[in-house]
Amino acid sequence: MQTEHQALLAKVREGETALEELRSQSADCRAEQEKAADLESEVARLREKIHHLDDMLKSQQRKVRQMIEQLQNSKAVIQSKDSTIQELQEKIAYLEAENLEMHDRMEHLIEKQISHSNFSTQTWATTENLGGVRIAKPPSPKSMPLIRVVET
Repeated sequence: MQTEHQALLAKVREGETALEELRSQSADCRAEQEKAADLESEVARLREKIHHLDDMLKSQQRKVRQMIEQLQNSKAVIQSKDSTIQELQEKIAYLEAENLEMHDRMEHLIEKQISHSNFSTQTWATTENLGGVRIAKPPSPKSMPLIRVVET
């Protein structure tokens, strides 16, 4: 019986050590399960963050595309207005030249009329302070207005 008792005690001790090993393995397993759960929640949080960042990136890309489109539209409008300005400047230069030519013609015609008119007595006047003779235009019966021609 003694041997049987000894054998049973040895078996109990073996069982207890096995149980301790199982408990420690179980505790390790629980710790690993908790660690795995923590890692899974971290992965889920990081995936959500990545998804949010992707959405923000797409939004920014849309905004950049819209800004580029607006910039291109503005460039087109500016080029159109620049060409219109250039055309108008050319018209202005042409009209100024035409206006000058008309003004010169009018002066020439007025001088012609004056030279053929009966106002020859009024055209010569002497000035004492200069000691010379100058030609003065007689007062015309009707002053000619400056005519501006606008081409449309």
